[in-house]
Amino acid sequence: MSGAADDMGSLLQQAKKMQRELDLAREELEELRVEGSAAGGQVKVLVTGSGLVRSVKIAKEALDQGGLSGVEDWVLAAVTDGLQRAKVLREERLSKVTGGLNLPGLL
Repeated sequence: MSGAADDMGSLLQQAKKMQRELDLAREELEELRVEGSAAGGQVKVLVTGSGLVRSVKIAKEALDQGGLSGVEDWVLAAVTDGLQRAKVLREERLSKVTGGLNLPGLL
């Protein structure tokens, strides 16, 4: 029976180690930034690795070229781009922690 107890202890240690690594990955992702852009860079957003939009920058020229409706579309496109880049970054970091296992909901 001690073999089963040893196996359980080993599994618990591995789970604790993975949890520590996930916590570190979360902290790292909060600090990392990716940029999404649209309209040839006239609209830019800054997004954390965890997917929070931190800033939006719109060049004056964008208003002249696209009008309000165009700029609204470009902001949406830039945010979508930034969020997609953040998702890829999160998946890369998660893959390093989990060894490539797909464990949804961890980050």
